[in-house]
Amino acid sequence: QWQLAESGGGLVQPGGSLRLSCTAPDLTLANYAIAWFRQVPGKEHEGVACISSVAGTTHYDDSVKGRFAISRDYAKNAVNLEMNNVKPEDAATYYCAAVSACHALGNRYTGWGQGTQVTVSS
Repeated sequence: QWQLAESGGGLVQPGGSLRLSCTAPDLTLANYAIAWFRQVPGKEHEGVACISSVAGTTHYDDSVKGRFAISRDYAKNAVNLEMNNVKPEDAATYYCAAVSACHALGNRYTGWGQGTQVTVSS
């Protein structure tokens, strides 16, 4: 099963910003809806943002709406997640995945990669 590669995580202060990147060496991400998920220990993966394949429509969970922005970098075959005004509750391991549609995040075409850890601390 294909896996995507996440990067860009790290330590960020509350109110700070971080940019995560999702890449795929063997998959053209522009052909798929791509979603970012996050997971904290003991909980299920939670979808936080998604960008559709054709129109590039973006969707956000209410918890990150207005703070996070998902976008495509076609030149780099990447999908980025810009995290702004980060809050302590944003701390998690972040994953990206190709999904059948942004309204169907449970239907993934790709498996879970290694993820990238986001730690929020002052």
